[in-house]
Amino acid sequence: MSRSVPRVPAVATPFLLALTLALTLTACSGPGGAHGTPGSAGVADPYFPKAGNGGYDVTHYALTLAYTPDTSGTSGTSDTSTPLTGTATITARATQNLSAYDLDLKGMKVNSLTVDGKNAPWTRTGQELKVRPASTLPKGKTFRTTVRYSGTPETLTDPDGSEEGWLPTADGALALGEPTGSMAWFPGNDHPSDKATYDITITVPKGLQAVSNGELSTERTTGAGRTTTYTWRTTRPMATYLATVAIGHYDITRTTTKNGLPVYVAVDPREAAASREVLAKIPEIMEWEEYNFGPYPFSSTGAIVDRRGDAGYALETQTRPFFPGAPDTATLVHELAHQWYGDSVTPKTWRDMWLNEGFATYAEWLWSEDHDGDTAQQTFDALYKGDYYDNKADSDAIWAFPPANPTSAAHISDRPVYERGAMVLHKIRQTVGDARFYDIVQGWTAAHRYGNADTADFTAYVEKMAPGKDFSVIWKNWLYGDGKPARP
Repeated sequence: MSRSVPRVPAVATPFLLALTLALTLTACSGPGGAHGTPGSAGVADPYFPKAGNGGYDVTHYALTLAYTPDTSGTSGTSDTSTPLTGTATITARATQNLSAYDLDLKGMKVNSLTVDGKNAPWTRTGQELKVRPASTLPKGKTFRTTVRYSGTPETLTDPDGSEEGWLPTADGALALGEPTGSMAWFPGNDHPSDKATYDITITVPKGLQAVSNGELSTERTTGAGRTTTYTWRTTRPMATYLATVAIGHYDITRTTTKNGLPVYVAVDPREAAASREVLAKIPEIMEWEEYNFGPYPFSSTGAIVDRRGDAGYALETQTRPFFPGAPDTATLVHELAHQWYGDSVTPKTWRDMWLNEGFATYAEWLWSEDHDGDTAQQTFDALYKGDYYDNKADSDAIWAFPPANPTSAAHISDRPVYERGAMVLHKIRQTVGDARFYDIVQGWTAAHRYGNADTADFTAYVEKMAPGKDFSVIWKNWLYGDGKPARP
């Protein structure tokens, strides 16, 4: 279903010409007669050109959701025609004189749409929901778009074959958004370059829990005792791909770290025994990561552990990483390190994924080094010599492309981004020494706290922090170079 401004018949009469002119002026004029242009559909990301939208910057999402999962325990899908209903109120600031703009929303039925409380016409093409406000929004104006929608949210398949978006589970559902899955369950500016704060309210049938990012501000019985409503608040900027909702049966544990940071952990009961020992390490890991990476950037931490097989990967969902089954210690270290590298300092485009994954992988190496395992140098050497993996194909995959330039969207999560990205960091450490290296990794998170950065920002920062050091070989051969570098 779509709505649009009625078309003017092709037959020209004085009245119709005047009407056409009036409609044109309305589209191009706002307060003070400001001329407006539509925001772009997509932000020209090198791998996901349709992701995100131009012309505005989102500052806050208020999402109100109600979900009724399948009660048969067989398919994991809903037994109703509209399992998810939602209202998204999106507060944004116009970055140009804006006559129209897009939101990303895949599937789902749009029931109504308003801009600043006034009905606004809209059209849909693919994932693009194009909105035309009643008058041009002047540059700098803060405006609110409210979209009411419903339906069965989709499970999306990434270019690499993994699944994201809305994933039905045996007792509920799981929402995961990297790289573009958030548009399956709420409309927004679905690109990491536009971060915002969130209030997420989820109503589910009595007996189920709903877990999300940030802090649980309210939990109350609703629907005459038939439902429970949870409200979660995220007060620090978050990229859309890091937003999550996990609905199901969970064992909830609330603790704190030594410095009083709240730790909220939700574990599927079937994974509780296997997860208990490793999840108990969260306070220890957080203390170690703060010592190495600087002050923790958020106001709570924790984890979500669902059943093995509910998703094919762990994900650094902000403040509360997700794990499909009990994680091992290295994976927990990795996902918690992302809270600094990826969640607080977020890439400007998906080309800069190595700034997420290289840092989080190197965090695993450092943890091993500090806890009687292999040193980072030993891990580096094993990877370079081809001894790290049992088979040659896995060893050779590290050199398939440079970490700063994946060959396509299907490869932004491949081994060069992770292991070779970590090797770049180790080469920097070798060049500057430990003391300056930790100044760099801590200073990087401080300099770009809650913001976005790209590879050029990082290389410039390293050079600024280590004047007199020559990084040209590292950048040319290890970061951007094709093939296996000759080791100096």
